[in-house]
Amino acid sequence: MLKEFKEFAMQGNMVDMAVGIIIGAAFGVIITSLVNDIIMPPIGMLLGGVDFNNLYILLQEGSPGAPYASLADAQAAGAVTINYGVFINALISFLIIALAVFFLIRAMNRAMRPAEEIPEEVTTKECPFCYSTIPVKATRCPNCTSQLG
Repeated sequence: MLKEFKEFAMQGNMVDMAVGIIIGAAFGVIITSLVNDIIMPPIGMLLGGVDFNNLYILLQEGSPGAPYASLADAQAAGAVTINYGVFINALISFLIIALAVFFLIRAMNRAMRPAEEIPEEVTTKECPFCYSTIPVKATRCPNCTSQLG
């Protein structure tokens, strides 16, 4: 049974899948950093200095009571919050990852398609009188001597 499991785990697709999962996790971390550290700060600045990580709706105050300077302060006080700013960041991260995966799959699908056959240059044609194959540039059929137009 152990031998069968080892054979199963070491199959090509299993190893490929493991590599894909590891690279995907690393890619997710990179995209999260891109969103949190590169994309959202300028957007927040354009919207009047908003830090999306600190956008929340207070449902129940903690101890000490509100107001809280940040989401971290509210959570430290034990307040119950809906963290919609964190959700917006996660949504943007997801959309960027989905777009990147779409372009990757699209490129792979194009690479996997058989190359479209390039039509060869036409060098012969058929004589309309005797139906034999003759060069395209011929003005007279060499077989039946018919004048070609």
